[in-house]
Amino acid sequence: MTTTRFAPSPTGYLHIGNLRAALMNFLIARKSQGEFILRIDDTDAERSKQEFIDSILFDLDWLGLHWDRIEYQSKRLERYLSNAENLKEIGRLYECFETPTELDLKRKKLLNMGKPPVYDRASLNQTEDEKLALRANRGSGHWRFLLDHERVTWTDGILGDISIDAASVSDPVLIRGDGQFLYTLASVVDDIEMGVTDIVRGADHVTNTAMQIQIMKVLGTSAPNFAHHSLLIGSQGESLSKRFGTMALKDLRASGLEPFSIISLIARLGSSQPVELYSDFEEVAAGFDLSNFGSAPTKFDLNDLKPLTQRFIQNLPFEAIEDDLISAGVPSTLAKPFWDVVRENIKKRSDLAAWWIICKEGAEPLIDEEDKEFVKEALTLLPSQPFTSETWGQWTASVKEKTGRKGKNLFMPLRKALTGKEHGPDMSAFLPFLQIIKAKV
Repeated sequence: MTTTRFAPSPTGYLHIGNLRAALMNFLIARKSQGEFILRIDDTDAERSKQEFIDSILFDLDWLGLHWDRIEYQSKRLERYLSNAENLKEIGRLYECFETPTELDLKRKKLLNMGKPPVYDRASLNQTEDEKLALRANRGSGHWRFLLDHERVTWTDGILGDISIDAASVSDPVLIRGDGQFLYTLASVVDDIEMGVTDIVRGADHVTNTAMQIQIMKVLGTSAPNFAHHSLLIGSQGESLSKRFGTMALKDLRASGLEPFSIISLIARLGSSQPVELYSDFEEVAAGFDLSNFGSAPTKFDLNDLKPLTQRFIQNLPFEAIEDDLISAGVPSTLAKPFWDVVRENIKKRSDLAAWWIICKEGAEPLIDEEDKEFVKEALTLLPSQPFTSETWGQWTASVKEKTGRKGKNLFMPLRKALTGKEHGPDMSAFLPFLQIIKAKV
């Protein structure tokens, strides 16, 4: 069975970059009727917060990315400890005592010599007495995995054939001096024990993947299928990494964007396929194929989501929008005809309330200086309420006859005076819903 996972750290809010990995792993599982695991990477007790966990769960549920099971790494610490002890016993995990300042000096020295800043494994040459002295002076050290200096190769689901020389990277730290298990070890143990078969994540993890493949090999298992999606850049080619704080999913939701507008764009972003507006995950999964995605940095523009949201809402049947209309204050008896009239002018659900307020409470008139006398005269000709579908035509005809105005010069000032907007629904159909006219003679 195909098993995928999404493993966010609850140290902040999910952003659009996180969503790419979540959605791709979700679609792979759904397409094969497999299992999608949500794994909360909360081994960092100091930075992990319950509010972020709650937000992750809410965001994924809002988007429809429903997990088959949820795991918390903070509840699996004994499994990481057991595997770490195993690695120590077979000589693949060794203790180091360098301070961050000492490591930084080593890196700078190597760079100045024109060499790659790879850890020199100095700790491997320390005697037990030296280690005891260091522990007494500095406390517990951090633990590094001893890499085999060989090439690590795999066929990536997006990038194709990958080959990483393990000698070109430092032995990764798996356990910090304070005892915290780091992502590299915890993720490997979980992927093995949870039977994860396919992993999609960002291209910035390629080197981590090479390390994890080696660790998996040492722990006696083969690696899952890896794929690394391209990183997102702005519409002008700028890096988005520092802007992700403004692209949190909670903020996209608050701005009125629809879940399937986001899903539809992200499902095709960076692929050779055009973006299509979907309304259910079966359609999304059916058209999803990792082989269609490229390795080049992918441009992302928030503005692309707005027309998708507008199209999604406008295509909704009345039954799918009825509750929103009622919540906006539209009486149930008027909800269906009101939706039929305003739907083409709805860009987000909150627009429903805005248009109904115009009807119920009246709009602040928008009258240009040169149109004031014209509007004043036109309002004297406005028939008494209640208005019907014939009222607008009858009124504008009488205004045209009285003032001589026609076309846009006739209709636009009257629309702006009654609705406070330059654009909107067909006035013949909309006028009967107006209960209060704020424009005065």
